[in-house]
Amino acid sequence: MHRQDSARRLLLVHAHPDDESIGTGATIARYAAEGAQVTLVTCTRGELGEVIPPELAHLATDGDRLGEYRITELAAACAALGIDDQRFLGGPGRWRDSGMMGLPSNDSPDCFWQADLATAAAELAQVILEVRPQVLVTYDENGFYGHPDHIQAHRVARAAIGLAASQGQWQVAKFYATAMPQSVAEAAGVAYFVPFVPDEQVTTEIDGTAYVAAKTAAMRAHATQIVVDGELFALSTGRWQPLLAREYFTLLAWGSTPFSGDTPGPDGPGTPRGADGAWPASRQAPSRELDGASGAAPGTVEHDLFAGLDGR
Repeated sequence: MHRQDSARRLLLVHAHPDDESIGTGATIARYAAEGAQVTLVTCTRGELGEVIPPELAHLATDGDRLGEYRITELAAACAALGIDDQRFLGGPGRWRDSGMMGLPSNDSPDCFWQADLATAAAELAQVILEVRPQVLVTYDENGFYGHPDHIQAHRVARAAIGLAASQGQWQVAKFYATAMPQSVAEAAGVAYFVPFVPDEQVTTEIDGTAYVAAKTAAMRAHATQIVVDGELFALSTGRWQPLLAREYFTLLAWGSTPFSGDTPGPDGPGTPRGADGAWPASRQAPSRELDGASGAAPGTVEHDLFAGLDGR
């Protein structure tokens, strides 16, 4: 049975519990409150996350124990954000946290970094065919900051979109990556440790000001990973950064032209960037010059992930 309870359907693919709240919490809360069907797919249980509170330090000695605990944190975060459809890719524990790039854990055969792309993409394609989202959000090809599981999430999402289109006759209309504009990172004083992209690569800004309390509560729910103090938060590095009410995205692909999950499709609407991150020569990155397919007028930035899609 296809889940089409709402005219607007949003699917987010995140690597670990807490990623959904940090980068997209206000966006999730906003669309859920506005009546969109929001589905969250989490790729691992985050078994290798660094535990911050001393009273929970014992969890870090056992990855499975930490993973199970983080499932409960994620459930609380989802409740705070107002969504009730959260799934683990392939089921909880199917793929494990790979750890930061370059660690021996990257070579573990059961980690997400080592997941067979076709197998993982098939799992996500099944979710796409059930939910039938018009919009899918994940990371860019660098996984936002280079974490193996974030990079793999991008690869799997991209492949799954192509698979769902070719086998199940459902085309995701808009494919987004989370982004941090350079100007925002510099204004917040975090550009030296938070990855950013040039402002012109940011196509979409979502104002979640009315939902910052929900985002804050969701981040607090991930107590093993995040410390929240007023309008600031810190991860295990101890570096404080602002808890943003506005969240930013880059539109990677749009339109109804099907495309392969592994290689760029025909140059035109719906064509994603190539494996090297480059846009086709005849089509510039949409940035602030979005065409009609994006839902934004030339020279503007979108303020709605579903811009141009109502009625689809």
